[in-house]
This record gives sequence, structure tokens and C-alpha cells, in this order.
Amino acid sequence: MAATIMILYISKLNKIIHFPDFDKKIPVKLFPLPLLYVGNHISGLSSTSKLSLPMFTVLRKFTIPLTLLLETIILGKQYSLNIIVSVFTIVLGAFIAAGSDLAFNLEGYIFVFLNDIFTAANGVYTKQKMDPKELGKYGVLFYNACFMIIPTLVISVSTGDLRQATEFSEWKNVLFIIQFLLSCFLGFLLMYSTVLCSYYNSALTTAVVGAIKNVSIAYIGMLVGGDYIFSVLNFVGLNICMAGGLRYSCLTLSGQLSPKQPADEENTPLDLKS
Repeated sequence: MAATIMILYISKLNKIIHFPDFDKKIPVKLFPLPLLYVGNHISGLSSTSKLSLPMFTVLRKFTIPLTLLLETIILGKQYSLNIIVSVFTIVLGAFIAAGSDLAFNLEGYIFVFLNDIFTAANGVYTKQKMDPKELGKYGVLFYNACFMIIPTLVISVSTGDLRQATEFSEWKNVLFIIQFLLSCFLGFLLMYSTVLCSYYNSALTTAVVGAIKNVSIAYIGMLVGGDYIFSVLNFVGLNICMAGGLRYSCLTLSGQLSPKQPADEENTPLDLKS
């Protein structure tokens, strides 16, 4: 968050980017993004620590149908049957894999489903708040980080995480500090690229693209980490899940992804027309 604030503020001062100055309407315009962001962050970390890596990536696929549902309700979008079928193929694979998970952890499953809800809602509301006449993509990133950095710091102090971080033995290691700062910068790039993807496409496409990157993570997780318990149904479910995601990608790349907005043709964004 600190890296995001610093990078965007310096860029604004140097007139590289533009976003609105702070006023009393900003919190109202941004709500409920900060709350969704923190909920997403906390539930994601909690679920990661309690589930095997392949199962975590599979259960995170439920973010996709939730995003589709919220885009339909909140943004009024409609998707083709091919897109809906590919989305529910992903869900089917997730159900098969999760149902045969031999390392079942109820608490981990609850946290990961909460994480799915927060992620889907965060993606859809981010898309809604990025209107150039309002906050814009840079304003959403900047003010979201500004509003949540102090509450997150308070939570870190109350849970003892900040004390553990300050007592970490490698703070005198120059190589570690360089890598740590680099990870902060890459964290900003990750958030920016996610917002940019939603800005030019849709929250659903962003969710699916994020899921596709986990294809390699899921299979590598079977070999690395030592916490994956193999079963035939689990492996089949993983592959069905990945196949559905790849199908969605093929539809997108071939230009068959065409959300139908209830707006007039002349008001349709150029990227959707093309």
C-alpha cells in the first residue's frame, strides 16, 4: 500500500498521470472498495495457510461464476451461452476436485469461499468505480490504498504481526531489503495490471485470466510442497477445471467474448465493438 501511494503520488506531482484531488466526496465514491480489499486480503492469507496449493487454486475458481453473477446484477451485463458453459465447466471441475480432496479442512474451505466472494465483489465494484469522470483507474488505486493503510497497520499491531515483522533477523541483510522492496513494487504492478485489465475488458475476463495463470501453479504444486494427496477424481477435477478456463480464453482470443450492455450502440466502448 505504501509503495502504491508513493509511486502514484510522485507520478501525479510530475504530471505523468492524473487523478482527482481529495475532497469529502471521495470516501462516498470509493465505498465499499476499501472494505472489500481488506476482506479479500485477510481471507486470502487465512485460506492459503490451511489448504494445499492445488486445492487452493481450484477452490479459487468459484470467484469466476460469482463475478459473472455480480456483473449481471450490478453492472447489467449479459454473456453468451458459450461463455456461461465454459464458466460452469470450471465450476464442475472445482466441485469434482474439492469433493475428492483427501486433506479436507472445513476452516480452510470457509475462508477460501469468503475470499472468492470478496474477490468477485472487489473486481465488479472496481470496474464500476473506474469511470474517468469519477475517480478513474489511478484514483481507485491511490485512494483505496490511502484509506486502508492505517486500519491495516492497526490490525497488524493488534495481531502481533507487526512485532514479528520488526523482529525479523534479516533486516540488516542488504540483499533481503532489495528483494523486499522489489516485491512491494511488483505488488503495485500486480494491482495496476489487474485494474487495467478490468478497465479495458471486464471483471469476468480479469477473473478468468487470473485463474488461467494458476494452471502451472496447480501442477507444480503437485510436485513441490509435499502437501498434495493424489486421487484420481481430484486429478480429473483439476483437469476439467483447467479445460474450462482454457476454453474461455480461446473464446476471448477469437473475439467471441461479447458482453451485451443495455446501452445504445453509439455509447458502446470501442474495445467491446471491436
